Amino acid sequence: MSVRVNVRGGAAPPGSLADYLKGVKVKLVTISGKGGVGKSLVTAAVALGFALRGYKVGILDGDIYGPTIPKLLGVTDQSLYVDSKTGKIIPVSGPFGVKVVSIDFMLPGEDTAVIWRGPLVTQALRDFISQVDWGQLDLLMVDLPPGTGDAPLTIAQSLQGGIDGSIIVTIPSEVSRRIVIKAIDFSRKVQIPIAGIVENMCCFVCPDNGKTYYVFGEGAGRRIAEKAGVPFLGQIPMDPVLSKHLDEGRLHEFLSTENNTTKHIMSIVDALASKYADKLKQEMREERPKRIALMKLPGEDEEEDQQRGTS
Repeated sequence: MSVRVNVRGGAAPPGSLADYLKGVKVKLVTISGKGGVGKSLVTAAVALGFALRGYKVGILDGDIYGPTIPKLLGVTDQSLYVDSKTGKIIPVSGPFGVKVVSIDFMLPGEDTAVIWRGPLVTQALRDFISQVDWGQLDLLMVDLPPGTGDAPLTIAQSLQGGIDGSIIVTIPSEVSRRIVIKAIDFSRKVQIPIAGIVENMCCFVCPDNGKTYYVFGEGAGRRIAEKAGVPFLGQIPMDPVLSKHLDEGRLHEFLSTENNTTKHIMSIVDALASKYADKLKQEMREERPKRIALMKLPGEDEEEDQQRGTS
């Protein structure tokens, strides 16, 4: 049975949803203060990079209005399904076994716009956490929409301390620098530890002469990180070959080849793997999956919590 968009009416039930992700060792969110800086590219590249290193990885595409993760991974023709036994949504299996959940899988066509107000977006994101069978994962990447509004706030509040870090993406321009400072401030105010800054489109390496050109200026990402007192994870150069692979949904093929850009990306992956090495090595106990109904009336979550507390 193919899944249709399911958003329950009424306010989102209070409390943390972190319990639904107990099988995930490390949870990272990708943030950008503005659109067009390559946040989704960083999300997908880091996820695939971890998978290449042998980790079990999932991606939650939280950009409800502009989902792009399925396109980058070449899985736009896939659908989400519900397990008849557990009642949970089964993620799409992407390249290298990466589990993917996106609202893009639920839309009737690629041109369909999601015209929702904040409360519907909030509930959809909560459903993506609580109603999906993520299973046992080493890493879950959450691709958030740009800005500091409803969606990032929903994830932060819903997981209530369950997020291990935020990856903040910028480009080397003055406009982006001003906005990324706001993203850092947001992460701190909602108490998400900052994993570090990634500078996308840092430079251009000419394929003809091998020279590096800093089109938008040099070292902006590192300077922002140093001034804010947060880690600098690395930079990704502009690469026409990478762009072609992204347009064709073949990012995984690009990362499987030896090239300068791949080395930059994998250095970011290795920096994150080193940062969370202790958590990634933790063993997880198998837990009996909870049955999650696809449709609930407002207030039913609270009733179930009370019943479990008295049993």
